[in-house]
Amino acid sequence: MMRRLLPLATLIGLVVAWEALVRLAHIPHYTLPAPTLVLATLIEHFGSLAASWWFTLKITFGALALACAGGVLIASAFALSRPLEQALWPLAVVLQVTPVVAIAPLILIYLESTTAALLLCAWIVAFFPILANTVAGLRAADPHLRDLFRLYRATPLQRLRLLLVPSALPYFVAGLKISGGLSLIGAVTAEMVAGAAGRETGLASRILEASFRTETPKMFAALALLVATGVLIFWSFNLLSRALLSRWHASEKD
Repeated sequence: MMRRLLPLATLIGLVVAWEALVRLAHIPHYTLPAPTLVLATLIEHFGSLAASWWFTLKITFGALALACAGGVLIASAFALSRPLEQALWPLAVVLQVTPVVAIAPLILIYLESTTAALLLCAWIVAFFPILANTVAGLRAADPHLRDLFRLYRATPLQRLRLLLVPSALPYFVAGLKISGGLSLIGAVTAEMVAGAAGRETGLASRILEASFRTETPKMFAALALLVATGVLIFWSFNLLSRALLSRWHASEKD
């Protein structure tokens, strides 16, 4: 109970301190709005913010789903073929080290659909942790069990399904926790580069619009939704990790 209440108490204390600072120092709302004003603004503009929030969620989870599918499939291919891994691994590293903010304008030029461009940018950011962690997990299988599978002449697919996949599952879940937040960051960053134009726009566009109009409370309201989304994503994957691993893996033992 203490482990659960302590983070909540810390968060509440920080919010109360923020409110007290704004009120006691008489900080103007256009410089730093109080949490109560941010909450009131969020309630007032929730209709427009909710539509943008839904668009950001679609980009985030779409990119994460593609990153999971692509990362797991490519990692499995790497596990079955070492030459293939040696040939393609540098390309994965190139994707990882290239800043998405630098290539987002090019992607927006080459793709007619802004939504597809945002999805691709978020996927680039989220893809590598899934791939790298899954590859590490596939390599972490017990050598003695590997020898046993060779002794019984297991096929590559049997070795992958019965030995390597269970070994890689904790690593994959760890990569999922990282990529969940990164896909949200990638979606927001790409939309910041794309600007606030277009029919379907996300929370990043609402932040840009509010900054152009000096509507600081609305900026904080949109930012609060983004932060809450990131926290919920991480918390959800923590629950998934416990559900999948708590019975047999040391990483989720209390």
